Amino acid sequence: METLLNDFSPGLFAVQTILLLGLIFLMVKFAWKPILNSLNDREEGIQNALDAAENAKKEMENLQADNQKLLNEARAEREEMLKEAREMKNKMIEDAKEEANEAASKLMAQAQATIETEKKAAISELKSQVANLSIEIAEKVVREELSNKDKQVKLVESMLGEATLN
Repeated sequence: METLLNDFSPGLFAVQTILLLGLIFLMVKFAWKPILNSLNDREEGIQNALDAAENAKKEMENLQADNQKLLNEARAEREEMLKEAREMKNKMIEDAKEEANEAASKLMAQAQATIETEKKAAISELKSQVANLSIEIAEKVVREELSNKDKQVKLVESMLGEATLN
């Protein structure tokens, strides 16, 4: 530090001070404003980018809320469609059961009618066979009875006796 004080020259100090002040003046006059302007522009650009990011964030939140709302509506609509499909399925099952019951009732009625008709036909045929069989038996008995003269006379007398009684 001592050598600095020994080598100190007031003239050189004054010239360096004037040059420094001149440099500062030139810097303030020509460079300071553009530097400040560029810093201000940069600050505004950063602020605009932050504002745009904030707006984008708000818009994203709004879109997410809209998406959630649409998703909830779609879920509700899906549930409604599933409910309607279940109801339609149950209705179709009930209708099929009713149709099956009606068809079964018709088949039962037709079967009963067919059974009744066949029963009547069987009874009619049975009566016819019994009548034919009775006639055949009567013919055989009458032939047997009529082959003998004494039996013929007795048969005629008995028939006449019954005819008068009736």
